Parts: sequence; structure tokens; C-alpha cells
Amino acid sequence: MSGRLDGKVCLVTGAGSGMGRAAVVRFSREGARVVAADVDLAAVRESVALAETAGGKAFAVRMDVSKEAEVRVGIQAGVKAYGKIDVLYNNAGIFPAADHSVTDTDEAVWDKVFAVNVKGVYLVCKHGIPELLASGGGSVINVASFVALVGCSVPQDAYTASKGAVLALTKSLAVQFGPKGVRSNAICPGPIETPLLAAWLFKEPAEKTKRLNRIPLGRFGKSEDIVNMALFLASDESSWTNGASLVVDGGITSNYF
Repeated sequence: MSGRLDGKVCLVTGAGSGMGRAAVVRFSREGARVVAADVDLAAVRESVALAETAGGKAFAVRMDVSKEAEVRVGIQAGVKAYGKIDVLYNNAGIFPAADHSVTDTDEAVWDKVFAVNVKGVYLVCKHGIPELLASGGGSVINVASFVALVGCSVPQDAYTASKGAVLALTKSLAVQFGPKGVRSNAICPGPIETPLLAAWLFKEPAEKTKRLNRIPLGRFGKSEDIVNMALFLASDESSWTNGASLVVDGGITSNYF
């Protein structure tokens, strides 16, 4: 039985845990060869092992997406291993506990968030899109967030602003490279049960309940909920989807009161 990504080579950043790990396993199971990139090499090797156990093909590279030299080398390693790249899945991101309002967030925290969440997307696209063009076209998938679409009375302003920047950049990429066969789209996840979220939110029952009550479907998202959307965008099924901001949030952004 053929997979939805047969013949494709997909680069996944932030592939060492959470949504990135789920994408490595699912994409490889659907027939893709996956270049799994993460700043934590041991963690991303675990993701690759899980993919291979499931019968897929994946290759681990260490990549700090905020460092251009590492991004360039990582992408070149992926091309050397598999001959091309068809999909860029910009999943890497950080969400520091010290990120609050603009009035009380340290400059160093702000800069770090933007270095990973925005500069990282820029660098992967800078070095990855030429590879997509060389392979005849492909798909850029950028992970933004529902917080880029709505305000929050408990702010994380660096994260929110960084994800808004990702949405704007996605639109620009869609217009620039769509005529050349490269479509670019963003996914806006709602609260997802990942280690990133659990590290702080699940330790505070009141904060967890407050957010859960805002989700009409009554649960936090799973990594697979987002990866299912990413799979559609990585596949040829989305051949006429370009410049979209696809919200996968259980309805939280539709909940007025």
C-alpha cells in the first residue's frame, strides 16, 4: 500500500520531542524519507529510532536553527543523504516561562525567542527553499500559534509576537515562491499536550483548568492533531493550498465567552 508521502524527502526541525517527533514517525510511515533536526542530538536520534522501528527511513542531524552555519550544514547533510528536499516543516520553537508582558520581559528572553521562532524559520527557508526549487517545487510548513490571532490577558508577548511574524513571513513566501511551485502555509495550533506546555501549565491545576474551559471540544490537543494537518500540507493533496493560516485549536479562538 502506497503512502501519502511516497518519494518525498521532508526536513523536520524541533524533531527531538513533541510534535516534531510525532511528525518524524508519521511522515516516515507515510513513505517519506525524513531529515530529523534538533538542537538535542540524543533526543532526535531517539525520534529516528522510533521511525525506523515503525519501518520508516529517517536521518538525524544536530541543528540549532538560530545558527546559520548549523542550518546550512544540516540541510546539506540531508541532501547528501537523500539527494533532495521536498518539504520544510519549521516546527522548532521555544516558549520560556520568563516570557510575560512587554513591561516585564527581559530583553535577553525576547531576543532568544525571536532567534529561534523567527530567525530559525528565516534561516531554514533561506537554505532550504533553494533545495525545494531544485527538486521542482515543494511545501513549506511553518508552525505558528493560535495566540498570533487573539490577545491574552495572561500574556506571553515575545512568543505571541514571534508567531505573528511567522504568519506574515508565510504570506510573503507564498507570494514569492508560489509561481515557482513552492507553496507555503502556516499551522496555528491551540494548546497542545507537549513537554513544552506540560513543563509549566500542568504543574498549575488552576491555570490548566482555566485554559481547558476555553476549549469547546473539552480537551487539549495532541501532537497527532497537528501532524495530521502537516501531513496534508506536505502531501500533494494540498497542491492548491498556499498562503493559508490553518487553525487547529479545538475551537478556542471561536470562543467569545
